Amino acid sequence: MTHEFARIETYFAPLAGEAGLGLKDDAAVFAPPPGREMVITTDQMLEGVHFLENDDPALIARKLLRRNLSDLAAMGAEPLGYLLTMALPVDQPEDWIARFAKGLETDQNIFNIKLFGGDSSSSKHGIALTATLLGTVAPGMALRRNGAKPGDGIWVTGTVGDAALGLEKRRGHLAGSHNYLVSRSMLPNPRLGLDLAGIATAAIDISDGLVQDLGHLARGAELSAVIRADMVPASPEAAALGEAFLEMRLTGGDDYELILAVPPGNGEALKEACGTLTVTRIGVFQPGEGVHVLSSSETVLEFKSAGWSHF
Repeated sequence: MTHEFARIETYFAPLAGEAGLGLKDDAAVFAPPPGREMVITTDQMLEGVHFLENDDPALIARKLLRRNLSDLAAMGAEPLGYLLTMALPVDQPEDWIARFAKGLETDQNIFNIKLFGGDSSSSKHGIALTATLLGTVAPGMALRRNGAKPGDGIWVTGTVGDAALGLEKRRGHLAGSHNYLVSRSMLPNPRLGLDLAGIATAAIDISDGLVQDLGHLARGAELSAVIRADMVPASPEAAALGEAFLEMRLTGGDDYELILAVPPGNGEALKEACGTLTVTRIGVFQPGEGVHVLSSSETVLEFKSAGWSHF
């Protein structure tokens, strides 16, 4: 047995669901639940770009899954399972692989998903990881980016900007103890399980920054989005850092909270659907184009960048 197949048998075959056929075949075979539409998303993480060299491999694995789970959450889908593609240096320590697989197992148990299959190869330039998540949604009920209407409120779940600030701390650029911010950077919480059909008209998760991702919703609906910076919810740790970090909070990304377009009158229904998860109205969609961030005195704020660039 080659090293590659021994690794698969030892660390990843135990994670496979019935559809994965024990990872002994070329593809998975499964039947989607009756009366459901498939939702499929994929995302990659690269060493030095999406995670740091010394990050805990178990948390890297969990974040890889959760980034994709957040995409399913933004469309109102329920997860089923995933495909995993890995490219690792030939001398990658076995302990790293074991801990990575343990992280996958942890979140498989939390989110009730299984590994369906994937691919494993070697890399000459660090670690490259890709997960493809498969989920389902009721026919016609997937939340899209293009559904906002003029007058719809702009709402966000949770707090915004924690992950970007946590990354600054991990890079050694932020003084003081900021354990909560670091934890938000290392391990996001995908907002799965929210029954938003008939309540929200559009949704997206915050991966590349609030301003940039909100721009996707505005362009999709051919509208402008106007938000108030002082209404964007901040965690106590983020708020304590003050206005100097406002731009980073609004453009830094990696929070994996949801931005929602919600018609007037649906606010209470939204709060009820979200239960204990805080939701905050931060602005409105209106005719026009672009994203406009206003200060408390209604002046337009200008930022160096709207968010994360993939190039």
